[in-house]
Amino acid sequence: MKKPLALIAVALLCAACAPAANTTPAPTEPRTATPSAPVSLSASSGPQAPGGTVPVKIGITWDEASKDAAVDVAQKAMANFARPGVEEKQWANDLARWLTPQATADYSAVAPANIPADRVTGPAALSVDEANGYGVMAAVPTNAGTYTVQLLRTGKEAPWKVNRFTPPSS
Repeated sequence: MKKPLALIAVALLCAACAPAANTTPAPTEPRTATPSAPVSLSASSGPQAPGGTVPVKIGITWDEASKDAAVDVAQKAMANFARPGVEEKQWANDLARWLTPQATADYSAVAPANIPADRVTGPAALSVDEANGYGVMAAVPTNAGTYTVQLLRTGKEAPWKVNRFTPPSS
């Protein structure tokens, strides 16, 4: 019986020694924002998106050579991806040439034995956004369904690289 009373006494003593909380609201003063950096300008020294409008074209324009190259990379990358019987190190090394740096890191932990597709069954079909030549989605048919392959490039002359393989929806 003495032990619980001692604990209560210690708790009350600690509570009595603790400082009281300040419940007074802070004074409200008008604040003005000050920029921490200068305004970002475009290449022609004007503000970005003058007048608050976005340009019609962003980056690179599309041409048939760009589309053909994207289809070729999507098909070849998917063919290298859809090889569940290949040893993991060989699979990763063969696939790496088609991948962005981020995809290389992402797919380094994939076990090829878990990939349900083992062959490409038809040509890739692109979903092109004509206003953006930096990226494209390709639908690549396989024996396990149609995969969506996201391809990116950093410039008109830069090679297409796969950023993501998305398996068919169940």
